Amino acid sequence: MIETPSLVDQYCHGVLRTELGLGTFEARLARTEGPPAPGTTLFDTQTGFAVRRWCPPLLGLEPHCTPARYLARRRELGVLESGRRLLRGSGITTYLVDTGLPGDLTRPGELGAAGAADAHEIVRLELLAEQVADTSGTVEAFLANLAEAVHSAAAGAVAFTSVAGVRHGLALAPEPPGPGEVRGAAGRWLAARRVGGELRDPVLLRHLLWIAVASGLPLQLHAGVGGPGLRIDRSDPALLTDFVRATAGLGTDLILLHGYPYHRQAAHLAAVFPHVHTDSGAALVRTGARAATVLAEILEVAPFGKVLFSSGAQALPELHVVGARLFREALGRVLGGWVAEGAWSLTDAQRVAGMVAAGNARRVYGLG
Repeated sequence: MIETPSLVDQYCHGVLRTELGLGTFEARLARTEGPPAPGTTLFDTQTGFAVRRWCPPLLGLEPHCTPARYLARRRELGVLESGRRLLRGSGITTYLVDTGLPGDLTRPGELGAAGAADAHEIVRLELLAEQVADTSGTVEAFLANLAEAVHSAAAGAVAFTSVAGVRHGLALAPEPPGPGEVRGAAGRWLAARRVGGELRDPVLLRHLLWIAVASGLPLQLHAGVGGPGLRIDRSDPALLTDFVRATAGLGTDLILLHGYPYHRQAAHLAAVFPHVHTDSGAALVRTGARAATVLAEILEVAPFGKVLFSSGAQALPELHVVGARLFREALGRVLGGWVAEGAWSLTDAQRVAGMVAAGNARRVYGLG
């Protein structure tokens, strides 16, 4: 039996404070565009089946109960009580929370209180730049305020995260843009932008990455699968190789988030570059019953001190539960299998499990 008594969820979001019906719950369950196939629901996915396996017992129901029965019980308990039971049943003891998503989501302190866990903030660079742009009247003011905002955020956050791979793609020029290039891009973006408009300019995205690197905080980079609108051919972490090489030796850790279906490429970068790490993240949640296979493929290549657990959960506390349970099941199956075969000792397997579950994240993010 491989035990992981402590889990550090190194990338997640808050949960919704509002009640959800079947349609709105399903929309949050599967990140997809449009309705499900006729005669099916979005519960008919690996993630949906995992929710029905692991979450009902935490609310007093039998595993694999119908979606209608599960959601009726959820409404009966209320959003606060059901969320509390689910989060505390996940076994996660520390949350690192990206606060950059829109919507009525709990902040890190609320999430930690509901889950009886510690919680820390991850600052999303693109949202920070957009907030600065909303209150800066000139290019000079925007660039000065942006530098100050990043500096101030670094004092209270445990990491920065970037969705440049989602907004533009990971094939960005690796070097920092020059001052004139940055001023020109900022002028064009501000002139064309309405309040609240998203940052997608590749020059400004690169500028953000480099000022985050200069802060010294760990920098998370989204790769692989994401939400609707993502160009998956632009999200292969191998496209980051030149940027990774350019940041080597600067003292900033890079964490490749999610990765799937490019998880082997992410694992390879973690193996080659001392400052690169990779996480299991959405790979296990999306693959459900096949999660052990995906985790084994990551562990084929990545050094064990470079792999971190995350749920990648957002909006639904069920996704925190599923992320944690699938991770524990997959880790136990993979490492336990290697112990049973005689390839690993139980002592080594338990030590590696503790590293991936919590120890690596505590070291990388300075959590003590």
